[in-house]
Amino acid sequence: MTQKQRLKYSILIVLVVLATMFGLSYLQSIGSISEKTFQTIAIAVAVVVVVLNGIMRRKVKP
Repeated sequence: MTQKQRLKYSILIVLVVLATMFGLSYLQSIGSISEKTFQTIAIAVAVVVVVLNGIMRRKVKP
């Protein structure tokens, strides 16, 4: 994986996380999910992003 590919994947991940958070926020505002559920899913998404970033960082060739 090159730096350019990592940048593309990072931007894609950011957009997916942003869409997920807006979706969760919307679901919470209409009362579909509770604050606790929102927090749990947000933490899980953050952990997945950190793991993916670590994997991508190791695969970048200098």
